Amino acid sequence: MKKVFLVAALICLFLNSFAQSAKHNIDKVAAVVGNNIILLSDLNQQYTQYLYQGNQQNVDIKCKILQNTLTQKLLKQQAEIDSVMVDDSQVDDEVNKRMRYSMQRAGGQERLEQFLNKSLLQYKDEIRPSVKDELIAQKMQAKITENINVTPMEVEKYFKTLGDSIPQFNTEVEVGEIILGPQLSKAEKQRFRDKIEALRMRVKGGDDFGVLAKTYSEDPGSSADGGDLGFFDRSTMAKEFTAWAFKLKAGEMSPVFETEFGFHILQVIERRGEQVHARHILIKPATTAESLSRLKLHADSIYNNITTKKLSFAAAANLFSDNKESKFNGGMMLNAENVQARSTFIPTDKLDPSIFLVIDSMKIGGISKPDLYTAADGKQGYRILYLKSKIPPHKANLGQDFPKIRDAAQSDKINRTLSEWFEKRRESTYIKIDDEFNTCDELKIWTKTTAAK
Repeated sequence: MKKVFLVAALICLFLNSFAQSAKHNIDKVAAVVGNNIILLSDLNQQYTQYLYQGNQQNVDIKCKILQNTLTQKLLKQQAEIDSVMVDDSQVDDEVNKRMRYSMQRAGGQERLEQFLNKSLLQYKDEIRPSVKDELIAQKMQAKITENINVTPMEVEKYFKTLGDSIPQFNTEVEVGEIILGPQLSKAEKQRFRDKIEALRMRVKGGDDFGVLAKTYSEDPGSSADGGDLGFFDRSTMAKEFTAWAFKLKAGEMSPVFETEFGFHILQVIERRGEQVHARHILIKPATTAESLSRLKLHADSIYNNITTKKLSFAAAANLFSDNKESKFNGGMMLNAENVQARSTFIPTDKLDPSIFLVIDSMKIGGISKPDLYTAADGKQGYRILYLKSKIPPHKANLGQDFPKIRDAAQSDKINRTLSEWFEKRRESTYIKIDDEFNTCDELKIWTKTTAAK
């Protein structure tokens, strides 16, 4: 072990002395973790990303960035020992996803490149190693905690340790929903199909697919990137999309086809095993006044069948609702902050205000009349709501809130397990942090164990 520390120390001394003796200080070693080096330029790059997300300048954030990077390097080091890896295609997908998000915030590729003062290709190459390290660290952390569970006895013991810190829960409700979207007739759809067919013919005539995607595609996640979707597998996209993506050869373009999102044409860029790299153009059929009128009659019919007991709410949701997340759950909405536990109890302050406005005056068991609403994607439809239960504000107790307390107990156990794991690795790993970060309180725990050796 002493030999490992000596080698790592020599690497650190060599790199820093080299940087100091150079005529131009190109870069600087901010920290060393075992055989992993963290460069100051990498930290500055992450700080640039932090600023670009709309945050204010705050040099203290660099301390947190370095702390997170140290954590990643420790996890990566263990991942190398345990042969924990991530596929290159997974890294590419994550990089492309971040680029699309950044371009959306910037208002397009050109403005993003102006902000970064470099090409998008350069920037992608620069962040790829850190993204890969991040994904490996996440996978390693998941492996460390994958078998952690809590018994009912551990939950009870955890609850007793809370003492005066037992949480107070606000009013919670269980709400069901039936979401109904308008269906266009074949004739109503045709003009949108004709629009994208015209774009396909332009590509066949020599126009650039990427330029047309930027100009006309209605997919906000990829249009700014020329319709580029990165690599994806057979489980990622709509079945119709997947069928064409895996049927075509590199460079080939599909005919116009329809999915639940609208009309598409796609072009395959590259095949890599069971991964396809493709780009597409999407045209979304717009709702018509006639389709909404037909939908209103359909919604009223469903409402009447529920209120006259011809159909239960759960059965109606299963048969008619367009919300795939709730229709097979009896129409019941899940708590967005506790989806993994599939909890249907939602604090009223976490409800969509438009839903709260409707259910606030309803009695338990009540069904709302069909209400015209606009979804997050801008599409209009009708919604029927059901108030199944309502729990008034109360102090947490095991009888009423066992699932929540169990989740908290498990999170506590996971955090303690990770803390113990990191403590052991810090004690057995050479760690050197540049003096520039001496004022960072977050990093003192990292240097304390090293100084003691």
